[in-house]
Amino acid sequence: MSETQTDTYLVAGSLVRFLQRDPKAGYCLVEALVAPGAGPPPNRHPSDDEAFFVLDGSFEFGIGTTTRKAGPGDFVRVPLGEVHTFKNIGHEPGRLLILNTPGTLHVKFFSEAGEPMPQDTSSLPDPLPAPDVARLLDVEQRCGMEFVRSGG
Repeated sequence: MSETQTDTYLVAGSLVRFLQRDPKAGYCLVEALVAPGAGPPPNRHPSDDEAFFVLDGSFEFGIGTTTRKAGPGDFVRVPLGEVHTFKNIGHEPGRLLILNTPGTLHVKFFSEAGEPMPQDTSSLPDPLPAPDVARLLDVEQRCGMEFVRSGG
């Protein structure tokens, strides 16, 4: 099977479009369109720094033991290795820029855990499919990301 030629993937309620994923660049930059109520489970990764810039919508970020709300124009940085999550707390899809350095973990995670979408996809599917939890867990283990389960 040949690799799908796309820059856009549906990952757990978010449409993720790569703006930069060439490993020679030293970073990965994606634009994410996040469905209301969607966001990743708490996770951490020791090899990629991560930061978010809110373009549209209302989000709640959890970083370590702190929680903060963020809206358009807000920048949120996650310290390397810190447990973090976010959720779209608005009633409409929200948009984020997500920057990862060096980004290799996130390129692998988004492109392998996500469902490839046509190159020109710019809106979330309706209805939004349920996340493929088994696929997410498989890719998580293979790429060096750790989803943090309750009590652990």
